[in-house]
Amino acid sequence: MKHCLEIKNIRKEYGDKVAIDSISLAVKKGSIFGLLGPNGAGKTSLIRIINQIIGPDKGELFFNGQALNRQHIHKIGYLPEERGLYKNMKVGEQCLYLAQLKGLYKDEAKAKIYYWFKRLDILDWLHKKVEELSKGMAQKVQFISTVIHEPELIILDEPFSGFDPINSKIIKQEILKLKENGATIILSTHRMESVEELCDDIVLIHNGQSVLNGNVMAIKQHYKKDIYEIKYKGDLKNLHGFDVISDKDKIALVKSKKMESSNDLLQQLISQVDILNFNEVLPSINDIFIQTVNHE
Repeated sequence: MKHCLEIKNIRKEYGDKVAIDSISLAVKKGSIFGLLGPNGAGKTSLIRIINQIIGPDKGELFFNGQALNRQHIHKIGYLPEERGLYKNMKVGEQCLYLAQLKGLYKDEAKAKIYYWFKRLDILDWLHKKVEELSKGMAQKVQFISTVIHEPELIILDEPFSGFDPINSKIIKQEILKLKENGATIILSTHRMESVEELCDDIVLIHNGQSVLNGNVMAIKQHYKKDIYEIKYKGDLKNLHGFDVISDKDKIALVKSKKMESSNDLLQQLISQVDILNFNEVLPSINDIFIQTVNHE
C-alpha cells in the first residue's frame, strides 16, 4: 500500500459556512506531509475529521487502504495546537494515563516513558506537577504523549509553539527520526522554514479548498522565475538575453529575459569572469504561500 492516508472529496459545513469544499489528497507512507493554510482555511476541521472527532458531510477517508474507522484511533497520534495536560497531575502519571488510553500495558508504558524522558533530557521533571512546567517543557511532555504508542500516523499541529531555537531543533530531529523509523507525519504549521526543512509534500488550503498540492521541490521548480546567483571574480559586463537585477560585492543576481537557459548564461560568463559559485534561485515556500493565497 503506497499511501497511509487517502482523502477523497471531503466536504464539511457548519450551518451556511463551508469549512471544507471537496478536498482530496493522499499522504505517502513514511513521508512528512505539510498541511498549510492561513487562519480559518479549514485545516483544523480536516484534522478533526481525520481523528474522527467530527465526521464529514460528504466524502471518504482511507487508512492503509481501509475505510477509516474507530479501530484506527490507536494507530494515530495527535498533538493538538491547543494543549491539554492536567495541571495538578504529576508529569509521569499524566504520561502513563495517556499511554494506557492508547492501549499500552502499564509496564510497557513506564518503560517507554523512561526512554523518552531520558532521550529528551527531562528525567528530573518526571515527578513534578504539570503546573510547574514551562510552556516549552509542557510541549515536550505532550509531544512524548503523542508518539509514545508508536503510531503509524502522527498529526502535529504547530509542534514548535513555545520552543526556543535549540528545543525546536531537537524536536525537528525527533520528527525526522520518527520518519526514518517508518512513521507517516502530517505537519500543520505557520513556520515555513520548518516546512522547507522537513516536508516531502504539501497541500495549501485556502477558503476550504486545496489550491496547491504536490512535492515540495516540484512546486518550487514550478514557481521559479529563472533567476541565478553568481559569485565571481573579474568585471561583469553586459549579458545578452539576461538582466542583472543586482550586483554587489561580486555577487550578482541575473534574470533571464526570454527563457534562455543556464547553459546560455554560463557560456557568456565564462568568457568574462572567473565563476566561484553559480546557483539557480528557487522561491521559498513562504513566498509561494503568500503569492498563492493573495492570488486566490
